[in-house]
Amino acid sequence: MVLTMAIYRKLALHSYLLATLAVAGLMLAACSGGNYGADPKAQKECDYVQRQRGECTFGSSQKPAGTLFGDTFTFGGKDKKPGEGGGSGIGVNSWLWRASLDTVAFMPLAQADPFGGVILTDWYSPPETPEERLKVNILILGTELRADGVKAQVFKNRKDVAGNWVESPVDPKTNTDLEDAILTRARQLRVANK
Repeated sequence: MVLTMAIYRKLALHSYLLATLAVAGLMLAACSGGNYGADPKAQKECDYVQRQRGECTFGSSQKPAGTLFGDTFTFGGKDKKPGEGGGSGIGVNSWLWRASLDTVAFMPLAQADPFGGVILTDWYSPPETPEERLKVNILILGTELRADGVKAQVFKNRKDVAGNWVESPVDPKTNTDLEDAILTRARQLRVANK
């Protein structure tokens, strides 16, 4: 019995030390790397997908003084213009973000990620066509208000004779029309805020 208690204490101590080392390692990994102090010109040349994959390496890997995680996790940057991701607490263009939410406000939201710029709606059946339902995915691609800064994808289902939902084709113009509506609303919000 004494031997078992000694082994148990030793295992508990080892588990505690391993857990402490793991947490310390994760904290160090979170603080290292990054693109802090990067050249703005190089940042513009690196597109959103490349940044998400970690393919863009520019600037120094030093954290700016006074912040734990750098600009990535701070709410509002000091050098950013209003509506360009800073000052609004989100990681994408705030005009496009708000315009996207306004445009699909009639649909139930499944997910909204302001740092990644992703808005996913749940299925919505218009009252005038209950045999049809729609779903929308919106991706905001950057911090600038640009015509190519938002991508929208509309999905449509129809009920078949058995009452099952079956995927139905969507006119590609629908996606473009939705993107145009978001861009128009973003411009309206920007003008109203000046």
